[in-house]
Amino acid sequence: MNDKKLTVVLGASPNPTRYSYLAVSRLAAHGHPVLAIGNREAQIGDTPVTKEHPVAADVDTVTLYMNPMLQREYYDYILQLHPKRIIFNPGTENEELAALADSKGIETMEACTLVLLSTGQY
Repeated sequence: MNDKKLTVVLGASPNPTRYSYLAVSRLAAHGHPVLAIGNREAQIGDTPVTKEHPVAADVDTVTLYMNPMLQREYYDYILQLHPKRIIFNPGTENEELAALADSKGIETMEACTLVLLSTGQY
């Protein structure tokens, strides 16, 4: 697939051993524009990590790297972005958020962003 998908990474970490760091890096390497949101200002390669909740249009994917309890404060933000899909990476599965997304017509999937990228399914 050649189309580039604006992706919001929630739970982005500047720690290179974290999966969220790898996701931001690999999404950017595949040419996907990335909004990285974490718990502190930082940088992952050329991608800034912000603590803010930037408004964005045409969001294709929100990919989650935070536990369900921490996700709660982001529900309104995620839903107002109205992404085409939300990816619940391993350990982030959240039935409550999935039901809210479903009620807004947002696709949800329990998958690994890194695997989807590496297998060409992203």
